[in-house]
Amino acid sequence: MDPAVLRDDMVDSLEHEAKGVVRSELVSAAMRTVPREPFVADEATAYADRTGERLGTRVLAPSDAARLLEALAPEPDDSVLVVGVGVGYTAAVLAELVGARNVHAVDIDRRLVYEARSNLRKAGYEAVLVDRRDGTDGLPEYAPYDRVLVEAAAIDPPGRLVAQLADDGTLVLPLGGGTQTLAVVGADGEIRERHGMVAFAPMLVDGEQANTVERNRTRREDSEHARRAAERRRGWEQEWIDWDDAH
Repeated sequence: MDPAVLRDDMVDSLEHEAKGVVRSELVSAAMRTVPREPFVADEATAYADRTGERLGTRVLAPSDAARLLEALAPEPDDSVLVVGVGVGYTAAVLAELVGARNVHAVDIDRRLVYEARSNLRKAGYEAVLVDRRDGTDGLPEYAPYDRVLVEAAAIDPPGRLVAQLADDGTLVLPLGGGTQTLAVVGADGEIRERHGMVAFAPMLVDGEQANTVERNRTRREDSEHARRAAERRRGWEQEWIDWDDAH
């Protein structure tokens, strides 16, 4: 079937009241334009509303991407930073919305940086800048940004990303640990809106990889595991007690 027809069917289903995740004409038009085949390995399911996996990272379902885009609410010619670009689909839709040269993106996984660049080039959005960075650092050399989109969860809005917002800019990210909500944060770091529950993988930092067991046991978590283990020890197990001197 013609991919354009499949895209229209996909967006029609996202606009239908049963899902209702596409609400604006701008997002609707952009998602009807951007092909998903370059970003989804299985072309047969490219337009199905389901998540996928590529190089250890989650490929967002169209409905998840739509929720992020609607919450971000970019306007034409806005400057946008995408943190955790993954395979690049959301960045491509943003390029359609604001212009490819206005979209910058980062990912901590170098393989995903190459993947996103390749996918964006195939889709016709090669002007999007994609760099390998720790997402919490953003791209300060290109700041300020009108919009920052984080496609990974954080407990609190990352301060360095908030600092890269324009005075009237907004940051959108999944906020929380076990329970997450899609939050819109202002340039002052305060939460402006919440758009329902979401479930995203946590933001990674240097030393972590998306496709290894370290995702669940990372360097930043090891100290916490050690602290908790120490607190569970009985008196005779505590290293700070010199039992030779005590007797």
